[in-house]
Amino acid sequence: MSNRFAVILAAGKGTRMKSDLYKVLHPVCGKPMVEHVVDQLNVLKLDQLITIVGHGAEKVQEQLGDQTAYVVQKEQLGTGHAVQMAESYLKDKQGTTVVVCGDTPLLTSETMQELMDHHENEEAKVTVLTTIIDQPTGYGRVIRNSEGDVSKIVEDKDASQDEKAVKEINTGTYCFDNQLLFDALQKVSNNNSQGEYYLPDVLEIAKASGEKVTAYSTSNPDETIGINDRVALSKAERMMKERINESHMRNGATIIDPSNTYIGPDVTIGSDVVIEPGTKITGHTAIGNYTVIGPNTEIENSSIGAESTIKQSVVSDSKIGNKVQVGPFAHIRPASELHDEVKVGNFVEIKKTTMDQGSKASHLSYLGDAEIGKEVNVGCGSITVNYDGKSKHKTIIGDGAFIGCNSNLVAPVTVSSGAYVAAGSTITKNVPEKALSIARARQENKEGYVERLNKR
Repeated sequence: MSNRFAVILAAGKGTRMKSDLYKVLHPVCGKPMVEHVVDQLNVLKLDQLITIVGHGAEKVQEQLGDQTAYVVQKEQLGTGHAVQMAESYLKDKQGTTVVVCGDTPLLTSETMQELMDHHENEEAKVTVLTTIIDQPTGYGRVIRNSEGDVSKIVEDKDASQDEKAVKEINTGTYCFDNQLLFDALQKVSNNNSQGEYYLPDVLEIAKASGEKVTAYSTSNPDETIGINDRVALSKAERMMKERINESHMRNGATIIDPSNTYIGPDVTIGSDVVIEPGTKITGHTAIGNYTVIGPNTEIENSSIGAESTIKQSVVSDSKIGNKVQVGPFAHIRPASELHDEVKVGNFVEIKKTTMDQGSKASHLSYLGDAEIGKEVNVGCGSITVNYDGKSKHKTIIGDGAFIGCNSNLVAPVTVSSGAYVAAGSTITKNVPEKALSIARARQENKEGYVERLNKR
């Protein structure tokens, strides 16, 4: 196999998006569309990947990092000019270069692999990726000769009636012999109504030199759509969501209502997992076997163990073990870790806290900046008071401790193993092992008080 390279065209501003956000950074299923393209190209393990950036270049580079090299196209003078910007990286190299637009997030690595394989097997100098659609109005038509090679690509406005009847269209993704590409780009003219240098002109230059120009047609036209406005973005979101959900279902997950379930492209889900309606799972989240998620649950960048249940709750940047119960209506905030068999019930908020095996906070509690041991019971309404107005402080609760209802643990403080905190206490000092700590005013009954009050 020859060397393989890729050029991603991502310099356009995307004025039809009517947004301050650079077009290729608009997300599809939670990930910028250009990053979808890069992810698929990375699957192919290419020798070089170059992204042509223009408007918003710094933000694109910040998003993609070192996955690609970058070239800035300071003036947007057409697709041919954009590819020519990669000349310093690729001009003298031999091999195959695929050119793909950064606003085609549905294009798969499988299709690009097939495109390059076809290109090299046919010993072509140029191969255009095409597809068949029922309503090709507005698209460039691919006209083939009797051998099935590309005779020409004609734009819709320039097509004859016979050419308009052709349903095979140019998708804007190409394969080139790399050296021919950069030689031909030197010959591309901007003698057109837009005054721009068009990449498809390379096809005509190659044909005029007697070189072979072929087409590879993908059977899935949905892959090839480009995103130019919010309507197309919405369509891509729907199609990507369907693709992701179908993949998980085929791999053994049950999604009760796929049309109302949103799963990001980097999520991994084990077998026999059940996803209830209204659930959104994003980022680098992993879910273990036999777990039930939802309904109406949001999970981001978290790991969830096997046989757990997360119900009507929010989990962010946290780790949850096996056989854990969360919810309903719990909030697990970043940097929290719930070990196996922990229970976090309704209206409990956990932040930057570890709960060891078998511990429970069943309802109406806030546990922040805490280290909670095994088999601890945290009573209803209990709070770790972690903030003094300037700094956050830590609460430590030892194994087997019992925290009574409506207790305030004022950090920094330690409740040692086996200790009891009486309901309604405000604990400001450490509690020794197996001690009972009571920190509340002694009850006093004023008999006859109400009668005296009424007489006044």
